[in-house]
Amino acid sequence: MADEKQVELFVKAGSDGQSIGNCPFSQRLFMVLWLKGVTFNVTTLDMKRKFENQYLKDLAPGVQPPFLLYDNEVKTDTNKIEEFLEETLCPPKYPRLAAKNPESNTAGSNVFSKFSAYIKNANPALEKGLLKSLAQLDEYLNSPLPDEIDENSAEDIGTSTRKFLDGNELTLADCNLLPKLHIVQVVCRKYRDFEFPQQLKGIWRYLNSANSCEEFANTCPKDEEIELAYATVAKPLK
Repeated sequence: MADEKQVELFVKAGSDGQSIGNCPFSQRLFMVLWLKGVTFNVTTLDMKRKFENQYLKDLAPGVQPPFLLYDNEVKTDTNKIEEFLEETLCPPKYPRLAAKNPESNTAGSNVFSKFSAYIKNANPALEKGLLKSLAQLDEYLNSPLPDEIDENSAEDIGTSTRKFLDGNELTLADCNLLPKLHIVQVVCRKYRDFEFPQQLKGIWRYLNSANSCEEFANTCPKDEEIELAYATVAKPLK
């Protein structure tokens, strides 16, 4: 189409220099662009290769991927890029992705920090903090949202059956949380022999729903890339 802008997302390459590397911010923007339905390209940058570093310096001096090239204009900072895309790629041509419920934007916001503390330290007691943050996220996913509740019905809906944080469609809140939650799952399984407890049914429903969506499943780095990124970070438990 004549009015279609050129959109290119630059992300960090994986260990082979070509595939997508471990970076939740890159996947977040990758998901947003895919969900918007805009035509775009993804370019992986091998930070170890000199000529690509020079290309990076010429294109976006001092900037680390991910960054966006929109109609030949460089956009940096993940949060600002997301805001820009939501404002620029808007209805009627493109869908709005913002969550309707403000609580969806903060649900699970402390999971990654609790995970980081747990994986970077040899203290097994830090697992409790991670489990508590996961339980809080699970509670939110199982709590019915306002539009799931029929005020005229005498029946109590009980537990939510929605697929994602804010309903049955992926939103910006999911684009932020899911890449991080996936890293937590992969790294804890590899270096802590720790699986999300089966009783956290809301989280398992959430992850299973995400894995059935191409916007998430096809933007994930390989598990091996995530494991490799944490190989020297994960401290053995005492």
